[in-house]
Amino acid sequence: MPIKVVTHTDKYVEHRDPTEARPVTMIARDLDSARILQPHRHDYAQLTLALDGVIRVSTVDSSWIVPPQRAVWIGANIEHAVTVVETARLRPVFVTATRDPFPGEKCRVLELSPLLRELVAALEQQDPATPSERSRLIAELILDELPRLATLPIRVPMPFDKRLKSMCNTLLAEPANTQTLGEWAQRAGASERTLARLFEKELGMSFGQWRQQARLAHAAPLIARGMPLSQVADQLGYASQSAFTAMFRKTFGCPPSAFFNTRN
Repeated sequence: MPIKVVTHTDKYVEHRDPTEARPVTMIARDLDSARILQPHRHDYAQLTLALDGVIRVSTVDSSWIVPPQRAVWIGANIEHAVTVVETARLRPVFVTATRDPFPGEKCRVLELSPLLRELVAALEQQDPATPSERSRLIAELILDELPRLATLPIRVPMPFDKRLKSMCNTLLAEPANTQTLGEWAQRAGASERTLARLFEKELGMSFGQWRQQARLAHAAPLIARGMPLSQVADQLGYASQSAFTAMFRKTFGCPPSAFFNTRN
């Protein structure tokens, strides 16, 4: 199959689309922070992961903050965008739709296993222009490992209303922002009651609940790289470390230290 050229700002990256004969392919992109891969879609599924750094993956109705311990599975024909939060070694893996291990699902967050990380690294070493028996075996092992990965309930839902979407995008970029819903309403030219009603209608939760989810999404990469919990709490706008820990425990059923000790 001819090589497809994918643009990313001023860079060009070559890769081959997955096929029935070659169901798994990948590319390597080392990207600086604040780089954006604009919304796009393709007729094959994609495992979006970074070996180092932190990325944000967005679809029409959801957003995920993705550190190296996690990956986001994106089904075929699902529009998505990628923002580099911290300089990242992006290693997206592409899977033909007929071999999708999660048929019918749009997206899910997966906890990366050491084996899958090594398989992705091994596939990267293969010549994309010359299929081999080794690359075929690696691909089959990847397909076997994917459905075995733990699924994590980490998702920040995104609204469709333009006023809410602008507010939510700002809060995702600035998780320590402490503006109240009333202050946001003044900026949006709407009443606080209107915005509160829209949050419940479009996202099924209050503004406060949504902001907690957004902050917790940002917390994972900070904790994973060893930042003290007191600093994490401060960066995310919590009044104290104990307030942050209480919210984390309420969401995940355990304190941050236990959560990450069992997932490294």
